[in-house]
Amino acid sequence: MGAPAEKQTATEARIAALDLPKGADWATGLRKDALARLTTMGLPARRDEYWKYTRPDTLTQSDPVPATAFITDETPVFDAIERVKIVFRDGVFDANASDDLTLAGVTLERLSDVTQTDIHWAKDLYGSLESQGQTPVERPLAALNTAFANDGIVIRVTGKASQAVNLIYHHESETSDAILHHVVKVEEGAELTLLENGPAAARFNKVLEVDIADKASFHHVRTQGRDHDRRAATHIFARLGTESTFKSFTMTANGVMTRNECVIELTGDNAFAHVAGAALGDGDFHHDDTVFITHDAVNCESRQVFKKVLRNGATGVFQGKILVKDGAQKTDGYQISQSLLLDDDSQFLAKPELEIYADDVACSHGSTSGAIDEDALFYLRSRGVPEGPATDLLTLSFLAEAVDEIDDPVLAAEIGARLESWLERRRS
Repeated sequence: MGAPAEKQTATEARIAALDLPKGADWATGLRKDALARLTTMGLPARRDEYWKYTRPDTLTQSDPVPATAFITDETPVFDAIERVKIVFRDGVFDANASDDLTLAGVTLERLSDVTQTDIHWAKDLYGSLESQGQTPVERPLAALNTAFANDGIVIRVTGKASQAVNLIYHHESETSDAILHHVVKVEEGAELTLLENGPAAARFNKVLEVDIADKASFHHVRTQGRDHDRRAATHIFARLGTESTFKSFTMTANGVMTRNECVIELTGDNAFAHVAGAALGDGDFHHDDTVFITHDAVNCESRQVFKKVLRNGATGVFQGKILVKDGAQKTDGYQISQSLLLDDDSQFLAKPELEIYADDVACSHGSTSGAIDEDALFYLRSRGVPEGPATDLLTLSFLAEAVDEIDDPVLAAEIGARLESWLERRRS
């Protein structure tokens, strides 16, 4: 069954503006499969269940809305971290600004090179997790990405990486329309920290597929901003083996439209997956976190911790689901989504869900919205703290539960400093 006529017309127009990249037979075949998925589903529309809180039109129209690049002399995030830097400008790899793609315990390759080779391990993974993630909820923007992404980074981790890998995205052109697809395979017992930062493009569509083998660990920290006019649709698809670890944290500051989707499947016993985010929005800011975690093994743990601070009419959205399949006993699933509304004009829209088919589980979800605690604010002011700094202290305290999901104390301190800096700028 194909998409409705209205969606089909919009999908055809978007596809007509793109060219299917050329590559080896396996890559071309996988891209055509993704294109077929996209054509069948059609691009998202406002009436779709998982898009009812977010208007997808600027993410799906043929040409991006122009976005002014933000210029700042602020020290780049993660600059104090030992890492291998991989730089993209408006979605195009910048070899001169990037480090040499060599790292102990890790193989780093460009997707554009990998897809030209006849034999490569990535052919068993590229588009595989994205395809599986289309059920039970369709994610057509991810299928669009798999079909048309011409570049990205392909990472194979065979040991404990000696440094983090940092993907840096620069936005320079007001009409840039970037599509990047990254593939990560973490072998048994291996470990990697992946960092991402930067606004990327006027419009950005990114997919990250992560396959984590038994007893392996994947840590992910990213920042999105600070260009305000940018629009982005990002997707993470992760599959976890036995006793494996997945932890992802996202900080978002500014951005007129951001949709972050995270689809995680726990397939091995005793695995755990934590996904968290802190968003700061001011004015015409719309930020959507959509998470779907499937428990399909015994004694696994998942956590979803999302905090949003909104002011001047900003909008925050959270849609989170925990699916516990039959036989996934002793599941521990936790989900919390909260917003701090700094005025009466902002809004937070939440849709938490639990779907459980096992009887020995501990699952919970909660969602709240509220203003600054007046008693706590009075307490600080009564001890000489001015109203602005006192409000910032309470806001940082509110965000702390999400930031605490970052294991590395250096990275957590870096994120905390960026959050504090954003609040100070808004106050001044």
